[in-house]
Amino acid sequence: MNWFRNSRTKVTWLTPGLRVKRWLLLLIVGVTILSLGLAYLLRAAYAYGMYPPIVYWLTLQFLPRPVRALLFGLVGITITVWALVELNRSLLAPFIDSKADVAERLYRHRRLGRGLRVVCIGGGTGMPSTLRGLRQYTDHITAIVTVADDGGSSGRLRVGLGMLPPGDFRNNLAALSEAETTMTQLFQYRFASAEAGLDGHAFGNLYLAAMTAVTGSFESGLLESSKVLAVKGRVLPSTLELVQLNADVVDEDGRLERIRGESMIPTRGAGRRIHKVYLDPETPRAYPEAIHAILGADIIVAGPGSLYTSVLPNLLVPEIAQAVRSSRAVKVYVCNIATQPGETDDYDVDDHVQAIFQHAGRGVFHYVLANSVIDEKTPAGPNSEWVQLPKEQPAGYRLVASDLRDKDRPWRHDPNRVAHAIMRIYEQVMPGHGDIV
Repeated sequence: MNWFRNSRTKVTWLTPGLRVKRWLLLLIVGVTILSLGLAYLLRAAYAYGMYPPIVYWLTLQFLPRPVRALLFGLVGITITVWALVELNRSLLAPFIDSKADVAERLYRHRRLGRGLRVVCIGGGTGMPSTLRGLRQYTDHITAIVTVADDGGSSGRLRVGLGMLPPGDFRNNLAALSEAETTMTQLFQYRFASAEAGLDGHAFGNLYLAAMTAVTGSFESGLLESSKVLAVKGRVLPSTLELVQLNADVVDEDGRLERIRGESMIPTRGAGRRIHKVYLDPETPRAYPEAIHAILGADIIVAGPGSLYTSVLPNLLVPEIAQAVRSSRAVKVYVCNIATQPGETDDYDVDDHVQAIFQHAGRGVFHYVLANSVIDEKTPAGPNSEWVQLPKEQPAGYRLVASDLRDKDRPWRHDPNRVAHAIMRIYEQVMPGHGDIV
């Protein structure tokens, strides 16, 4: 399947994959047979002179037959095409936006409906970016999201209502929604009224809290929200248990300190290297649908995102890590472009990968996608540095380096470049897929 159709190419009713040409051809055959029957009838009437004189002029019998055939053919084709266009417009008008390109929508529905099964693992702000890019290639996307967030609006709802933190789910639902621009603005809107008790809360978090109450469970609320928001794909939790993320950090003297809570790790860990992160409880049960999605995936993508607080919390769920190792999918880790203050200070690409191997087992990802273009004159952000490529040939994985930078914010990933690179990896792996996994 061609995953790389030029997005600038105009989709028409004759574009391959729409399943329109076959029926259009059948319609033409039917009209032709009907016209042939009428032609025989007219031929008989003409032969026996069974027509009034005006027919002579209306049928242009004063012109040579080849000229008449050409003129009638052109007029017939013009009228047929015009009629089909207007019929299509009339029949579909009640169901689509008047500004929508019907052929483009149908093409997307047919092509993406046959797309690969992709599972994305992570959280934070990096994962929605990846989802936006992959939406161009498939509708079969499953986002598996960490539930360890305990800060901000999500943390307050988690403590106050005893629900899973909704923040990362909100971001990914908006990214997969058919009305992404509008939904992103709505879901990311934060209330500023302290008097109403809503200050700092994002509307999307409150919406998911309400859906949880209405449906009776968080997972049911996610499912119904996906229907309401016309989400193409699924957003699932890695576990339904209220887990806490903790970290052991090492100071300059080699002493260990334990930091409790996901939101505290970047701040209290600043200036010290993270030795290990773990969940409390340590062995939460994975959400079954997440396991099924991983085992049935064609591609599994982890990252980009905060290594210790967004990506690894999912892989710390033992059944999730085991399912990723067991899956025969093409498994890709997308490394960050810039370091995360308080988490990955001074890390290069290999440091990121070795941290994943340390926590989830060696070989959990066979491909690492990293940014290859660094402009040293441009700062990577406050207290951040550019993530450098390994100085030596990496062992245990294959490094794929490409320009992944966003044009306006080079410390962030460009969704289209990341998705294109992932699909390229898949296309190259397929001939020897069985040997790799």
